[in-house]
Amino acid sequence: MIPKKKIVNDPIHGFIDIPAGIVYDLLEHPWMQRLRNIKQLGLSHLVYPGACHSRLGHALGAMHLMKEAIASLRAKGHDITNNEVEAALCAILLHDIGHGPFSHTLESAIVEKVHHEQLSLLFMKQLNDRFGGQLDTAIAIFEGTYKKRFLHQLVSGQLDVDRLDYLLRDSFFSGVAEGMVGVERILKMLDVVNDELVVEAKGIYSIEKFLISRRLMYWQVYLHKTGIAADRLLLGILSRARTLMHNQVPLFASPALAYFLKESPALCAFESGEALRLFALLDDSDIDCAIKVWTQQDDATLSNLSRMLVHRRLPKIELRDRPFEAGVLQQVDPIWHGEISNKGYESGSEKIKIKMNNGALRDIYEVSDILNSQAFSKATKRYYLCRLRE
Repeated sequence: MIPKKKIVNDPIHGFIDIPAGIVYDLLEHPWMQRLRNIKQLGLSHLVYPGACHSRLGHALGAMHLMKEAIASLRAKGHDITNNEVEAALCAILLHDIGHGPFSHTLESAIVEKVHHEQLSLLFMKQLNDRFGGQLDTAIAIFEGTYKKRFLHQLVSGQLDVDRLDYLLRDSFFSGVAEGMVGVERILKMLDVVNDELVVEAKGIYSIEKFLISRRLMYWQVYLHKTGIAADRLLLGILSRARTLMHNQVPLFASPALAYFLKESPALCAFESGEALRLFALLDDSDIDCAIKVWTQQDDATLSNLSRMLVHRRLPKIELRDRPFEAGVLQQVDPIWHGEISNKGYESGSEKIKIKMNNGALRDIYEVSDILNSQAFSKATKRYYLCRLRE
């Protein structure tokens, strides 16, 4: 028997090898292939037309970087078994499998009470049952309960391969150059001390660039004001559709979408299986097709909002550094208002530690002149107000 092998040509990392065995089988599973039809950046393509890349491409890219990171750590003498390598690749490949349509845009609109990471874990556990327990170690790494904690940090941490890939990928497809970071050098500078992921001192400038790039990408891409207006419009459409469904108004929708518009399942409903099965049928096409049909809906509110999104007549949006006065909100009768925030480095959470030349470990916040400045370390808030165009 010739072992199964797959090579994917990725625009970011070049040729990516898909290992034979459980990793290959997971990639071929319908739940993973569903991610082809979920946009990584939600509605950001309405701002940056090239930003139509998928969650599947990101998952493959993150898996490739995981393999590179582990190879770098192994070269420095750290003991990582072949089984642990395979488990880490499975964990990062599946880390976003719980995302719904349009990724973070509809995080709490399709499923109101359950986070996508909780759904990813449920998917992983069901896949583990189907593959005879082959994902036991991968699940432990994903949850952070495995004995080698640094493997979890590579999946989910301040310097994980998830962030490294999405910065490069989102920068490439959006055309925003500020997200381009020296990923290869960062991976080469990784080390492990006391079961904790650290960075060698000579890699500090690459880490500074990474954190600055992430902050800039949030303002220029992830929190772009036009993208916020589009997101709020889509949320308004689904909110109106949900209201009509609850009032027994006939409304076109796929069976899976209709279920989540009518119901607000709690975590226990997903654990029982039915809600998770229906969620696994959802992707961007369910929303796109429904909204296209809703442009002809008898309900004027739903049809008008749907036409606005289809024809890209997005709400006007105003950003301020301070909250809008109550009087202003009443005068303009906005459809939505709220706040957004961005912080370059979360110094209070899990820290990025630098391994100094003398072997001491120090928080990058302490040794970096740039990150230690008040302007970079504090959270920046902005307040938005959206209103329909005439």
